[in-house]
Amino acid sequence: MPLPASFCPTLVGCLSQGAAGNPTVAMLEAAFLHHGINARYINMEVTPENLADAVKGLRASGYQGFNLSMPHKVAVIPLLDGLGESAAAIGAVNCVVRRGDRFIGENTDGKGFLRSLSDVVDPKGKTVVLFGAGGAARAVAVELTLAGVGNLILVNRTPERGRQLFNTIVGNLNGNGEMYPWEGDFQLPSDADIVINATSIGLYDVDARLPLALATIQPHQIFADVVFNPPSTRFLCDAAERGCKTIDGLSMLVNQGVLGVHYWTGVWPEVSVMHQALSAAMGC
Repeated sequence: MPLPASFCPTLVGCLSQGAAGNPTVAMLEAAFLHHGINARYINMEVTPENLADAVKGLRASGYQGFNLSMPHKVAVIPLLDGLGESAAAIGAVNCVVRRGDRFIGENTDGKGFLRSLSDVVDPKGKTVVLFGAGGAARAVAVELTLAGVGNLILVNRTPERGRQLFNTIVGNLNGNGEMYPWEGDFQLPSDADIVINATSIGLYDVDARLPLALATIQPHQIFADVVFNPPSTRFLCDAAERGCKTIDGLSMLVNQGVLGVHYWTGVWPEVSVMHQALSAAMGC
């Protein structure tokens, strides 16, 4: 006897390399369970040469969407039917959503960060210092520009990569920005409102130090880190010791998941449920 249609869950996937132990699974399935959503989030390890076949398989199997990790975030674009505004500006996709019979690429990296930041401060009109020019930095910079920051100060060690991001912000998105080389300990400008580490410095290393002149930190500033493990990086601890408000990368990861659930199901999930499940899965 066939199962009733109502028994079949909405399927959402994650295409990654080295898929074992992804804590996002626990976070998203906790949201589905809490809200009574009949859905499953399935983690799949896919090599680059098999990416096209994997996307075809998800289409044929009726998946409502999927996440992607590196190295698939750029390679997937030609396999999709369109891109959202942020994904097009960033040039990378980490979340795909089925809309009708089309797979549309979105990017929730920067959006998740922006939601976390907006819970603390409205970035519109603010002066922001952003360290890094890689994938995470690019996503954050695009979302901040779309949100109307007053001045985005880009700090990066590699001039070519920094220039590419600067051209996207100022040239393509008509934002306001400056670019500085990162040589030695960076001196924060006195008018900086928000300071963001969008590099991998501190990932899995609680003692890793971001080259920053600590004497230039001011207590009115808000410090945010995209690094999620450990949540309390040295970058954030140094800022907190000097009276600054801080935002950890775990919040960004949770808000990425919140946006994914909303894209795939139409439900805005309970943030605290997802945060608790993610923290438990990571042993935080």
